[in-house]
Amino acid sequence: MSAALSAGVSQGLVVASIPSPSLSGFDVGPLRIHFYALCILAGIAICLWLTTRRWERMGQDPEAVWDIALWAIPFGLVGARAYHVLITDPASYFGPGADPWGWAKIWEGGIGIMGAITVGALGAFIACRRLGVSLTRFADAAAPGILIAQACGRWGNWFNQELFGKPTDLPWGLEISQNSVNFPSQYPPGTLFHPTFLYESLWNLLGAMVLLFVGRRWALKLGQTFWLYVLWYGVGRFMIEMFLRIDAAQTLGGLRIHIWTSGALILLGLLGFLIAGARKRKSVAVREGE
Repeated sequence: MSAALSAGVSQGLVVASIPSPSLSGFDVGPLRIHFYALCILAGIAICLWLTTRRWERMGQDPEAVWDIALWAIPFGLVGARAYHVLITDPASYFGPGADPWGWAKIWEGGIGIMGAITVGALGAFIACRRLGVSLTRFADAAAPGILIAQACGRWGNWFNQELFGKPTDLPWGLEISQNSVNFPSQYPPGTLFHPTFLYESLWNLLGAMVLLFVGRRWALKLGQTFWLYVLWYGVGRFMIEMFLRIDAAQTLGGLRIHIWTSGALILLGLLGFLIAGARKRKSVAVREGE
């Protein structure tokens, strides 16, 4: 990615900005390949690789990761889309003049990670029950990889020129094409916006490193790694939703619905982490070496 530079006459400054891609996909014969989907697939691949390594290091069968993924990934995709359609922006899919098949057009963007994790966990639960393995232990193994997958998936928002933040004059402001359907009409052409996709991506990558570092330096009790993931993601998402995001979203009590859901993640993650830490250790946690 290169930065687009423009000379700033005022005070002799050079103002930098982050350009948005002019293309959101490419064609291979009759097939349209969307960069959004490639970002998601890249994240899934990295998550599976890292989870397999961690799962094997915990003394578990690495092949089980793929068996669980066959359940968790489809469930997660359905949950992600359902969260967006039913919770984030139902008016666009069920309101007057809405496309009755719009809910199925996942390539246009619109997935909710909170729905992905919730429903994906249901798929993982079913698979773990079938395989006779601990869902909690698997969640601990998968947590850092999930954060990395989320970091990769956020770049799909960059390609789609969507889910950016408030206007900014910071040197890393994001350019949005005035021809984009997502460009806010109330702002003049050339307005730069906070690249919230980048903020969340970096936050998630930092979180993955924190989970790996904590797991390597301290033996966390069963379940604590996963709940630390929930807490970490909730904090980052809460800050972005509260102070930066301006895209359309359902509101509750005058606040964006995602503020409430991310706040719930913070409380749930903190409570889960403390409860898991207070439980009697049933098995020795493995210090991670990645």
